[in-house]
Amino acid sequence: MLFAVGFGVLVRQELVGNIKAGWLSKAALTLSEIPVNLKTLLLDFDLKVEDRFPLSGGFDGKFKSKESYLLLSRYDGDLQDGVVELVDLRNFEVLHTWNPDLDSFNDLVEQVGEFKYLERDNHDKRSTLVHPALTKDGGLLFNTSPLRKIDSCSRLIFQNTHDKFHHSIETDAEGKIWVPSQMYPQSLPAEKVGRRYVADGGFTDDAVVKLSPDGEILFKKSVSQIFIDNGLSYRLFAHGNDYETDPIHLNDIQPVNFDGEFWKKGDVFLSIRNQSMIILYRPSTNDIIWNGSGPFLHQHDVDILDNRRISIFNNRSINIVGDRNIVDGHNEVIVYDFKTNEYSSYLKKSLIKNNVKTISGGRSEILSNGDLFIEETNYGRTLYFNADGSLRWTHVNRAKNGSVFFPAWSRILYAETDIQTVNEFLKNKKKCDE
Repeated sequence: MLFAVGFGVLVRQELVGNIKAGWLSKAALTLSEIPVNLKTLLLDFDLKVEDRFPLSGGFDGKFKSKESYLLLSRYDGDLQDGVVELVDLRNFEVLHTWNPDLDSFNDLVEQVGEFKYLERDNHDKRSTLVHPALTKDGGLLFNTSPLRKIDSCSRLIFQNTHDKFHHSIETDAEGKIWVPSQMYPQSLPAEKVGRRYVADGGFTDDAVVKLSPDGEILFKKSVSQIFIDNGLSYRLFAHGNDYETDPIHLNDIQPVNFDGEFWKKGDVFLSIRNQSMIILYRPSTNDIIWNGSGPFLHQHDVDILDNRRISIFNNRSINIVGDRNIVDGHNEVIVYDFKTNEYSSYLKKSLIKNNVKTISGGRSEILSNGDLFIEETNYGRTLYFNADGSLRWTHVNRAKNGSVFFPAWSRILYAETDIQTVNEFLKNKKKCDE
């Protein structure tokens, strides 16, 4: 008993104490982390998902007649590697594949602070290339903890390791890059949130980050601090008797590229999962212009449809007895009209009929012609609906051994500027060494 108490004191001193015990407390902390590290290595590495569609694999359905493409990001179960494929939706042909050597990129990162588990958690065999974006200069942006950009041969152009970046990647009309990050050390006072890193049970200080096309940070602001500055601090620290370490969970930043009656160019929409809230934020004045919550739960992916409407991918996920997450029925695509202050559900019957129900993750996009693109992340499925609600095609990320694996926020390219970017890429891409 004395040994257990003494060991506990050493661990606590290393984590939160002002006075450390040198190598002794460090060794005690390392020993105490062995169980969770073993669990992470042995149990949490599997990127397989539940096989809900045993008769499906790869693309299934009708081609598109109009030129459009898919940046399909997925874990390749055959290669045991994360890849991005540029797919022509007129014939489902893979035109190009990116498969970077993440291990060599990781070797360039000082693995301390927020990156101390980079090699363990984000090595080549257990990573996906999250929300890839094809840039006008032919590069590919993606998230694997650092924000990274590679060329057509999957060679590193840059990686930003100032923060741990996560979730969505969007570019604005000026080519600036908007990505969520986790600030460490946390920007809020230590007496409120501590100074432990997220993976060690610390406070997740999500931030809105704007970067130059070269990956340099131009703007960064803690979302928790935005809440405090705008009179919403009660949303951060009102979790019963428990300390909430992840009250925000920012999962999408959507930049506004034009002035309108309800917003201004330079504003950003923020999807805040753990508040089930969408925010319209003005970085130039640090003001929350509007926030909406109510008809959606643990949502992802907010998009601007026109000068008065936005769409939201509504996961409808809830936490139930036994600390389990489930979808309450099915996913939805919610449309909010600022002019009428009304919410509606888009192609609701089609999502119910096709049993779309990813618990976490998930993306949707309503195309300009009314078609609907959805990624059902938790079940390895991507779907495309015609504007009338009929299912045009699906893709299930199945390996040759029959297992199904995660996709990683794929992106559909259909707008005129997207088509131009793809065609320029295909025309100018480099010949790579075998």
